[in-house]
Amino acid sequence: MLGLIVPAVLNGLMSGAIYALVALGLTLIYGVLHIINFAHGSLLMLALYAVYFLHVLFGLDPYVALPFMVAGFFALGYALQRGVISTFSHGKDSNILLVTLALSIIIDNLALYFFTSNTRTVDLAYAFEMVEIGPAFIPLPRLIAFIAALIFAGLLWFVMTRTRTGKAIRAIAVEKRGAELMGINVKHAYAMCFGIGTACLAAAACLLLPTFYVTPQVGYAFVLVAFTTVVLGGMGSFVGALVGGLLLGVVEALCGLFLGETLGQIGIFAVFILTLLFRPAGLFSPRGAR
Repeated sequence: MLGLIVPAVLNGLMSGAIYALVALGLTLIYGVLHIINFAHGSLLMLALYAVYFLHVLFGLDPYVALPFMVAGFFALGYALQRGVISTFSHGKDSNILLVTLALSIIIDNLALYFFTSNTRTVDLAYAFEMVEIGPAFIPLPRLIAFIAALIFAGLLWFVMTRTRTGKAIRAIAVEKRGAELMGINVKHAYAMCFGIGTACLAAAACLLLPTFYVTPQVGYAFVLVAFTTVVLGGMGSFVGALVGGLLLGVVEALCGLFLGETLGQIGIFAVFILTLLFRPAGLFSPRGAR
């Protein structure tokens, strides 16, 4: 039995790192803007299509595309916040929710119109290579994704805790009016926050596509898990998003082992319900973004 559980746990950690990376962007946006970004899954889907077409049209490997994707989607997120969300929400949180929901509907339907509902994948020579770790054989792309996601989470922590931009964003998360009085450009910081959150999705897309697929509906499953991760870890907590993502990956893998692969996500939503019942603030509930 142990020979089955250990590989399942290790594979769950590999998947959980991607869940954590997707959730990091979501929890950052919530921690500062204090809104739920309904377009999060749609932007992940858009990033997956971008990585796919960079490979098909230009022969760019998904891992090589990572810096370009991160930079491009940071710019996209910044522009969306400054040009669309901020403009049409008029500073009201309820309007922001509606604007992000509208963005999600528009992006999903445009993708369905231009790309159809066909499933697309990339054919990479290393996609089926395995790495032996103890009793487990881990797909090489999953191991790369795990390590890269942890590195990206560390870089995000460094930006938020050791740079002036990060400190400004954290100050706004704690007290917006006080930050304005200290001369912090709140609109710019909001857009930076949204841009960083969107860049996290671009990184996740580059790490996912070697072993995953893309359709116009692919973002739905990931955003549900990301919301569960954020709730489990604590709204606005970076540490909580990372730990929550890894934990949910393990839960999904173990449920898939004992209940069948198609029922693996039952455990994720059971954890979500239990968290709401017994610790609704999450495992690492912060006072502000950390």
